[in-house]
Amino acid sequence: MSAYIIRRLLLIIPTLLAIITINFFLIQLAPGGPVDQAIAKEMGLNASMLDRVTSNSGAATEARKKEQGDEGNSGYRASVGLTKEDIEKIKKQFGFDRPMHERYFTMLWDYIRMEFGDSLFRGRTVMELILDRLPVSISLGLWTTLLVYMISIPLGIRKAVKHSGRFDVWSTTIVLAANAVPSFLFAVLLIIFFAGGNYWDFFPLRGLVSNDFDELSNWGKIADYANHMFLPVVAMTIGGFASLTMLTKNSFLDEIHKQYVITAKAKGLTQSRILYRHVFRNAMLIIIAGFPAAFIGIFFTGSLLIEVIFSLDGLGLLAFEATLARDYPVIFATLYIFGLMGLLMSLLSDLMYSIVDPRINFESN
Repeated sequence: MSAYIIRRLLLIIPTLLAIITINFFLIQLAPGGPVDQAIAKEMGLNASMLDRVTSNSGAATEARKKEQGDEGNSGYRASVGLTKEDIEKIKKQFGFDRPMHERYFTMLWDYIRMEFGDSLFRGRTVMELILDRLPVSISLGLWTTLLVYMISIPLGIRKAVKHSGRFDVWSTTIVLAANAVPSFLFAVLLIIFFAGGNYWDFFPLRGLVSNDFDELSNWGKIADYANHMFLPVVAMTIGGFASLTMLTKNSFLDEIHKQYVITAKAKGLTQSRILYRHVFRNAMLIIIAGFPAAFIGIFFTGSLLIEVIFSLDGLGLLAFEATLARDYPVIFATLYIFGLMGLLMSLLSDLMYSIVDPRINFESN
């Protein structure tokens, strides 16, 4: 097993290199880069006005370019009104006075040393921004994943045992109905009913904790944290437990009809003993082993809209805001960290297969 782990760890290096390389050159081609954003800020424009200004090719714009001559032909879409020296100063400020390949290799060398630089527009290091947002994303991802598994596994087992019965039919209806409602829409409904919308005001609406969190007792801090997490986690759980429930049911149904179960019944073993001593281990293999992948999926991709709705500053919102602002250091650092964690979680999933079922041997592959 150790040889397999070493091979997988070594494979992470070229995979991360490919992820960073492809995204680096693709993002460079996107219009409205950091220099354009800085120029727009110098001109007193916001991000939405930038697109309108840079897409305007009217007579007034052309006239200003002719008046400025070569100085107005900077190659940047929002540079009308700035001199060439101003543009060069802004380019140097963001490191765009160097060739693209030089910036690329510099970034790779920094990432090898886990140095992600400073945000272009936030005045802080990228690592500080990520560490500040990390507790929110971990809270959402961890509690949502645990709650999804705690609901889906018992429910899926029950549905398998009562297959085609009344419980299976009406529970399937509820599961499919819940799956049809987007998480963000359910989040809005929860706010309307339970967070001071039109009915009750049971739960806070903003932040991970209250402003007076440090002044609370230990139990008070736990209660405050739970109150802030309850609605976002419930909203994300509603959209995530349906597929795992049906996977659990189908996995148990497949095992229940195998020969070893029939043999166990013939020997007089009780249903509960057969189910939890024999079937459970085989049926839960794919479910338990998929826990890291499920967590990483919820951690990275499932919480963006929830973070926006509940005013939670997590990594999903950070990456989205950085993309809109063309904050390249933040974009590339989040891609690098997300990719690294995803690859490590994939390896952890394989290891869990071996832990759950020692018969699986990756060394032979």
